[in-house]
Amino acid sequence: MSAGGAGGFGLDHLPYGVFSVAGGERRIGVRFGDGSGDWVVDLHAATGRPEFAEPSLNAFLALGPEVWRQTREQAGELAASGEHAVPLDEATLHRPFEVADYVDFYASLDHATNVGRILRPDSEPLLPNWRHLPVGYHGRAGTVVPSGTPITRPSGQRRGPGEVAPTFGPSRRLDIEAELGFVVGVPSPIGTPVPFSGFGDHVFGVVGLNDWSARDIQAWEYQPLGPFLGKSFATSVSHWVTPMAALEAAWCDLPAQEPEPLPYLGPGAVRGLDIDVEVLLDGEVVSRPPFRTMYWSPAQLLAHLTVNGASLRTGDLFASGTISGPERDQRGSLLELSWGGREPFVAGGRERTFLEDGDEVVLRYSALGTGGGRITLGEVAGRIVPAG
Repeated sequence: MSAGGAGGFGLDHLPYGVFSVAGGERRIGVRFGDGSGDWVVDLHAATGRPEFAEPSLNAFLALGPEVWRQTREQAGELAASGEHAVPLDEATLHRPFEVADYVDFYASLDHATNVGRILRPDSEPLLPNWRHLPVGYHGRAGTVVPSGTPITRPSGQRRGPGEVAPTFGPSRRLDIEAELGFVVGVPSPIGTPVPFSGFGDHVFGVVGLNDWSARDIQAWEYQPLGPFLGKSFATSVSHWVTPMAALEAAWCDLPAQEPEPLPYLGPGAVRGLDIDVEVLLDGEVVSRPPFRTMYWSPAQLLAHLTVNGASLRTGDLFASGTISGPERDQRGSLLELSWGGREPFVAGGRERTFLEDGDEVVLRYSALGTGGGRITLGEVAGRIVPAG
């Protein structure tokens, strides 16, 4: 094996995941690609450390930033040497961490504005609180699934246009949301907010994330308490967790925030991540949302999540909300791409609106790496199967 990198998984990346070989025990590894192929370095075999024999990353995540830093250095040496490397095509990949709690935000100004215009065309697109705080909701941790898991079309109550009463049945407006997820390592005590400046002390890394959404179920149920069954049936995450250390070169300034946020949200120090996203529908790129245009920053999301004293737990997952840019081909949901189903977009040579049974959606992510090239974050894939 060479010390270079291919396909965005070189020594400046080294994402963590959980794998097994030939039905054996699950263990922890880092992914490395070079000119000869793609590999998973078996960290338990190489180091003997007990946290790497666990079936999830949680025990390792809880050890904190100094251990993360030392382990990354060690993993780089192992990857460069080729020791204890398993060919990627011989490894079965699993969900990388046990999700403790899941929170989803609504941090894109372009997405929130588009949705407001679609749903409330005669009103202001943003509700009065939107520019003052990161709006979010608590999701369902038990239905966070790894990339490649089939997504069963959910059933529920929905009331279509012109219908007087709701009916029960499979969702007719099944959608995606292209997002970025942040994985918490170090917990915090209840009653103690995590400050804006504490992001690096608690957050280990990022995953690609698709927050599948049944828009018709959501539209009927969400007032007045927000998303529930329209969101809780499945959320897909990548097999690989990219450590924040691999994204050091991707930090960027976000657009200006007006009005100035309250002090606990760190006004004047807003930093985001320049990560490019691609949304593929049945193999065709239909959108390229840019994470660099998000309004609320990752550190602000964490500060707001805990400002009331809510504790963090190892394995907590909080997501950005749909990533959308200002252009039509930068919209991160089919709701926006089809403008609520009223303006179909073209994919596969035909007009499309919402997801059909058999559709496969793949989210791909890339960012500037610390070595000067681009790293490729773990992709997120899911295929729609009919309602049971």
